[in-house]
Amino acid sequence: MNKLILTGNLGRDPEMRYTPQGQAVTSFSLAVNRKYTNGAGEAVQETIWFRVQAWGKLAEVCNTYLKKGAKTLVVGRLAADKSTGGPRIWTAKDGTPHADFEVVAESVEFLGGTQQAAVQGDPQAVEPAGADEDIPF
Repeated sequence: MNKLILTGNLGRDPEMRYTPQGQAVTSFSLAVNRKYTNGAGEAVQETIWFRVQAWGKLAEVCNTYLKKGAKTLVVGRLAADKSTGGPRIWTAKDGTPHADFEVVAESVEFLGGTQQAAVQGDPQAVEPAGADEDIPF
């Protein structure tokens, strides 16, 4: 079973596109923070970034209600890079290596504020076959 539960904040406003077949897909970045005290007694804060894709009706709702900075809970599955079988590896303009963890959302819950809501995707509409080739990222 491949299931992730993530709680974090949106790093930017979502971006919605449509596949050539008319399927909605919304992408957004989610920053997940972890705070702990290391062995030397120092406070440490780590941030891991995830790229999230929502499909179908879920994509449309996410595009409408999510905004940069919004606290959000995402339940989904990790999507491996087809060439590496792991996270997508890339090099920044300054030459530093980076990795993106990509998640396909099954449900999204908008946390906090007056717009708190939970939305689940239509299992039939979540990432149709060949969808990765339809959307250039």
